[in-house]
Amino acid sequence: MSDRTAPARTRSDDVVRPPALRPGDTVMLVSPSGPTRPERVARGIELLAGWGLRPVLAPNAYARQGYLAGGDELRAADLNVAFADPQVRGVICTRGGYGAQRMVDAIDMAAVRRDPKVVAGFSDITALQFALWRGARLAGVHGPGVAWRDERTPLRSAESLHAALMTTEPVTVDAEASEETYGVRVPGRATGPLLGGNLCLIVASLGTPDMPDLNGAVLLVEEVQEPPYKIDRMLTQLRRAGALDGLAGVAVGQFTDCADGWKVSVADVLTDRLGDLGVPVLGGLPIGHGVGQLTVPVGTEATLDADAGTLTVSPAVR
Repeated sequence: MSDRTAPARTRSDDVVRPPALRPGDTVMLVSPSGPTRPERVARGIELLAGWGLRPVLAPNAYARQGYLAGGDELRAADLNVAFADPQVRGVICTRGGYGAQRMVDAIDMAAVRRDPKVVAGFSDITALQFALWRGARLAGVHGPGVAWRDERTPLRSAESLHAALMTTEPVTVDAEASEETYGVRVPGRATGPLLGGNLCLIVASLGTPDMPDLNGAVLLVEEVQEPPYKIDRMLTQLRRAGALDGLAGVAVGQFTDCADGWKVSVADVLTDRLGDLGVPVLGGLPIGHGVGQLTVPVGTEATLDADAGTLTVSPAVR
């Protein structure tokens, strides 16, 4: 059993928390990664409007250039428009996909620091959240994008996103036995800033300026459509690079459609690659690409209690 607490230098006292969204606030919908479908975004707009928000599409939100939502300069321009506009109080990504890493160096971090705004998204948006953490110490929201599908993100998913964006209450997520990663667990309790997100993007950030120092942090990992041997390879790379040295704990989210013909499961791999780090590990958290995805702040102080089966995170907004 382990009880890990982040050293003082990695605590979240220097984190920038933007104001919580309020009814009447304008939120800009951006596509920093892959192209999106207007019919799915229409459902997300309906949802946001129902919360009293005023969703506005970024100029290039529906742009398309192959697997990208328009050229790098267009995607960066949309983000910079959102960060510079004092009327925009939140930035919500339509979806992930691929491409955020190609344009994050063009973000106007001075504008982000002048007027911090809540930024929400997940998957490839992990790269954007890492860049904003590096450049502005901005806490973010790891949750569904506006390209909404009710069959994957039902009412409880909507309520979870609403709470993270529009309230200042801590967020608690319980491990669920129905999740494939539920059996991935090392007892103990850990406290530290919650950092991470999509495993592919964490690994792709190694060697870049955006890779956060995970010393004293609770690492969040989730993934989709990657077979167990690739999960093994990514975690092994993180280990060999020293990125996991000094971790306080690991929060394991959903590993959706991560299976192949071998008898080794993704839970087996996660247990093998994370179980001997000497820190608490909690699997079974409904955070990621699976049905019933819940929202959590990232960059703020978290307490992972593997014995109780809970992850509690301080709000990303104030």
